[in-house]
Amino acid sequence: MAAPAPAPASAVRSSWFSRPAARDWRCPPASRDVAAFHAALPGYTPTPLAEMPALAAGLGAGRVFVKDESSRLGLPAFKILGASWGVCRALCDRLGLPVPADDPIGALRTGAGAFRLVTATDGNHGRAVAAMARMLGTAAEVFVPDGVHPAALAAIEAEGARVVRVAAPYDEAVRRAAESAGGDASALLVQDTAWPGYERVPQWIVEGYSTLFTEIDAQLRAAGAGAPGVVAVPVGVGSLAQAAVMHYRSGVHYRSGEAAPTLLTVEPDAAPCVLASLAEDRLVTVETGATAMAGLNCATPSSSAWPYLRAGVDAAVSVADADAARAARELADLGVSAGPCGAAALAGVRAALPRLGLGPADAVVLLSTEGAAANPPPPA
Repeated sequence: MAAPAPAPASAVRSSWFSRPAARDWRCPPASRDVAAFHAALPGYTPTPLAEMPALAAGLGAGRVFVKDESSRLGLPAFKILGASWGVCRALCDRLGLPVPADDPIGALRTGAGAFRLVTATDGNHGRAVAAMARMLGTAAEVFVPDGVHPAALAAIEAEGARVVRVAAPYDEAVRRAAESAGGDASALLVQDTAWPGYERVPQWIVEGYSTLFTEIDAQLRAAGAGAPGVVAVPVGVGSLAQAAVMHYRSGVHYRSGEAAPTLLTVEPDAAPCVLASLAEDRLVTVETGATAMAGLNCATPSSSAWPYLRAGVDAAVSVADADAARAARELADLGVSAGPCGAAALAGVRAALPRLGLGPADAVVLLSTEGAAANPPPPA
C-alpha cells in the first residue's frame, strides 16, 4: 500500500478551498438494489431528517435540515450502511452467489462462517464491520490507531471482535489490517478506503452510503422542500463525500430546472487531507495531529474517492475541535445527539458562512454522521 507524496506546507496553510467556477460534470448513480437491500435488513427504518428553524435563522438560510445518524440499524453512526452492503457484496463475490433478494443475513450466514472479516477503523466503521460479523456468526479482527475514544474501543469489543491496537496514526492501522488479511484465503478485508490494487470493496462500501441520500430525497419531498442549496459532509478518507457526489452529480434526482447543490466537505484542522488535495489538485498525504473528531483523523484520501471529489466537490473547509464541540452542544440543545464528527457539518457551514452566501431561498442539509454514543464529545 503506497502513500502519495506528502503535501507541501502551502497546501495546508489555508482552512478553506473553493472552486473558481462550477464544472459541468456528471457521473452514474449508485444501484437501486442498495436501498432494497437495506430495507430487507432486520430493524431497518430511515433515520430522521429534522428541520431546525433556529439554525436557519442563525445561518441566514431559508430552511436547515439535520440528517440524524445517531441511531442507524442499532448502531450510533451511518457506517453500517456501507459496511453491510460491502460485506454482503464481498461475501457473495467470494462465494460465487448473487446478492440475496430477501433476508440477506440469513441467506449468507452459513457461507460466512468460513471467513474472518478484517478492517482498520477510527471507530464507527470497525464497529459496523464487527456488528456484521456478529450477525453473520463469523469472526472479525479490527485494527485501531491512536486517538480512538475508549468508549468506541469498548463498543467494538462488545460486538465480539478481536481489537488490535496500533500505536500509530490511521494510515498505519490500515496497512497493518491489509497485511493481516494478505495471503490468508479465509480473510476478507473490508476496508472503507482504497489504494491502487484495492478498489472493489471500498466502492461497494460507498454504494452502501447511497441509501442515506435516497432517504434525504424522500424526506425533503415530504417536507415540501425542493433540492437543497448546500449539503455539508464530514470527511475522513472521503467515501461518504464520494457517495454524495455520485448522488447529487448524477443528474437523475432533480426535476427540470432544479440545480445541483453546493457540496461542502468538512475536516478537522488536524487532518485536512481532502482540503489539501483539492488545493493542490492532486492526491496528497498530510501529517495528522490529535483531534476529538477521531473518525475524520485521516492522512490520505481514498484513491477511488479522489477522482469524484476532485471533479464534484465545490468547497472544503477545516474546523477546530472547539468549533465541533460547540456545534455538538448546540445540536444537543435542539434535540439531536451528535458526536464531534457529526457536529462538524454544522461547524463547517458556520465557518464557511461568509463565503457560502446563503439566502432566504436556500435549504441546507447537514449530515450529522454519528451520535454522542459513538464518540462522546469532550466536556465543555
